[in-house]
Amino acid sequence: TGWRITEDLIRRRAEHNECEIFSLEEVSLHQQDIERIEHIERWCRDLKILYLQNNLIPRIENVGRLKKLEYLNLALNNIEVIENLQGCENLQKLDLTVNFVGRLSSVESLKENIHLRQLFLVGNPCTLFEGYRKYVVATLPQLKCLDGTEVTRSERIAANQGLEELRMRVLEQEDHYLRKTAHEKEEEEAKRKQAEESGSRYDAGDSEEKQEQLTELEEERREKEFWHTPCPFTPESRLEAHRHLEAKRRAKETGNEKKVKPPRTLITADGRVLNVNEPKLDFSLMEDDNNSRIVLDLAVYRHMDTSLMDVDVQPTYVKVAIKGKLVLPAEVKPDSSTAQRSQTTGHLLLHMPRVPFYKQGGVSSFKPPRCPGDQPDS
Repeated sequence: TGWRITEDLIRRRAEHNECEIFSLEEVSLHQQDIERIEHIERWCRDLKILYLQNNLIPRIENVGRLKKLEYLNLALNNIEVIENLQGCENLQKLDLTVNFVGRLSSVESLKENIHLRQLFLVGNPCTLFEGYRKYVVATLPQLKCLDGTEVTRSERIAANQGLEELRMRVLEQEDHYLRKTAHEKEEEEAKRKQAEESGSRYDAGDSEEKQEQLTELEEERREKEFWHTPCPFTPESRLEAHRHLEAKRRAKETGNEKKVKPPRTLITADGRVLNVNEPKLDFSLMEDDNNSRIVLDLAVYRHMDTSLMDVDVQPTYVKVAIKGKLVLPAEVKPDSSTAQRSQTTGHLLLHMPRVPFYKQGGVSSFKPPRCPGDQPDS
């Protein structure tokens, strides 16, 4: 369930009125994840301005007793029908921008709001109907402005011509739209049930670690599928997305998210150095024979501050504190190594002098470093 309108919530929005709610004339409850309009008409009878935009409200309700209400903002909600505003006798401005009003004929419920001067329906499905503006202008003669555009006298006269025929055309489009959306909702519900039924199942014989890995992979797959699977933009999909994000937030707060993975092993128990590149940075490792050194060019992020990097050159490997460790092809001199940062690309360039070759039987050769646990030379 979403957030409720509570007395405490309204009181916190009434600081300008010394936290007194019964004499409030304006209250802003926008972007509070509210899923239902309730209590306001009992607690704030003197309201003149009510902001409820950017919530999850599916119905206009429980505002009919706000006799003094002049401006109601319900933009960016999940409203599909204009209703229950007849009691708002002084309503002058109604904003329903970007909702889901497809029942255009429901604007007729505003006929009794004789003081209504401004109506906003931009971004609703009904605005795509043929004859939309003409129909609204003819239905609501008290309007002075529709969707931010002034209603002229000549426009009103033209709109009233052939109104009955226009109304029939509007009802036909409305019926088509409602049947289409009902069908889409059924399809989405069927897909949702199918996805739940085909959820991941694990073999009881699998180890706990393996089951945990499978669970994590399944969670990643479902998360990717949730955000990348196309679906109609509906009140249901908007509410589902909100609840999905809210569930993840709560899981994170209560520590129920995926367990923190143990740090990766960089050096094995027998002393072998492992190549690990957790941030997946591009790099090149070259041998500069002319200067008898090994050159590592690591493509660190261009805008990363150099102070966040830590370079540790060891005889058989180099470790950069971008959580990467690269095994070197030859032994180098840590004390003589240098690290430079390119101001152009941001790359980190390491110069690491190699340990000199030694002579064996009159032939110059290079002896690779031996890690603890290696078998002795035969």
